[in-house]
Amino acid sequence: MTPAVGSRAPDFTARNQYGEQVRLTDFRGRRDVVLVFYPYAFSGVCTSELTTLRDRPDLLAAAEFLAISCDPMFTLRAYAEAQKLEFGLLTDFWPHGAIASSYGVFDADRGCALRGTFVVDRSGVIRWSVVNPIPEARNPDDYAQALASLGGKP
Repeated sequence: MTPAVGSRAPDFTARNQYGEQVRLTDFRGRRDVVLVFYPYAFSGVCTSELTTLRDRPDLLAAAEFLAISCDPMFTLRAYAEAQKLEFGLLTDFWPHGAIASSYGVFDADRGCALRGTFVVDRSGVIRWSVVNPIPEARNPDDYAQALASLGGKP
C-alpha cells in the first residue's frame, strides 16, 4: 500500500551512483524532494522518462530529484554516464526492493519498482503522488504542477 498524501514520507538511506550515502531526512528543511521510482536502468521507457527530466532544468532547479531502482550501484553509474544524468540515481538493490516496498511500489514477481512518484515537501510530508503501470510513462508536467503548488518554480 502506498503512503497517503499528507503522511510522513518513509525515511531511507541508499547509495547513489557514486557510492555516496543519501538519506531522505538530510533534505528536511532544505529542499522539496521528488522520488522517482523506475523499473530498470537502460530500458526504453525508463530512459525516456529520465532523459526527459535531464532536459528539464526548470524541474531540476525546483526540487531535489532522486531516481530509485533495484539495479546495482555500478549499473546505475554506467547508466548515468551513458545518459548524462546528473541527478541522484539511488540503488534499492539490497535489501532488494526495501525502499520501493516501504512506498508500496515494489513488484515482487518482477523484482523491480513500479513507476511511482512522490513529491515530499521540506518538512518530510508527501504532498503528491502517482503510480503508473510499468509500461506507462509519467508526464513531467504533472511534477511541475505539483511542485508549483508547493511554491516551487518549475
